[in-house]
Amino acid sequence: MNAANTANAAGTRIGIRTAATVLAGAALSLGLGRAGEARADENPYPAPSASAPVQVNASDPDLKLPEGATLAPPKVLDIKSVIEDLSGEERREETNADITLALQSEVLFGKDSSKLSPEATSRISTIVAEIKKHNATRVRIFGFTDDLGSADHGDQLSKKRADAVHSVLSQQLSGKRITYEIRGYGEDYPIADNSTEEGRKKNRRVEVSFPSGGGS
Repeated sequence: MNAANTANAAGTRIGIRTAATVLAGAALSLGLGRAGEARADENPYPAPSASAPVQVNASDPDLKLPEGATLAPPKVLDIKSVIEDLSGEERREETNADITLALQSEVLFGKDSSKLSPEATSRISTIVAEIKKHNATRVRIFGFTDDLGSADHGDQLSKKRADAVHSVLSQQLSGKRITYEIRGYGEDYPIADNSTEEGRKKNRRVEVSFPSGGGS
């Protein structure tokens, strides 16, 4: 094979690898990654979406500033509302953009299991009602564990639990055009102290989130 043909063949192989990478990335974004790929690397909590609605004129004569003072850059805080039941089994977070509903793993699964309990379906049904109410077309389902055991086991278990919840959600929402994103984060992103059993119990959870205004 001459130099020109060798270069063309190498370029073709690179193009094939690039296309495969793009397709694999697209599959993961829809929660369709291979079964062994339980680890999620992206932060599950997006940056605040709120932005400043108006510009303030620092030269406005009606604006009273102390001598030498300047205006800070305009900023609107993303307001977050967090409601948790007394038992800690259910948690609801709302921001300007998203609603996140979290269920402790104990109310969904047995110990160290990804098999849904008999009570789980009714719990998940309340989430289905919320998704329908907000006409969401994009739903994220993320699993989390505490820091006991190996990190690899936690990654795999959290993904399997997220898959189990997705299975029920997709059945109850059949006919809806919804894109699902399913990931397992293992022990990453705890919401409580892992040094106590109470905290570890809160960290063992599955979160379902979707845009509060509907759509994606």
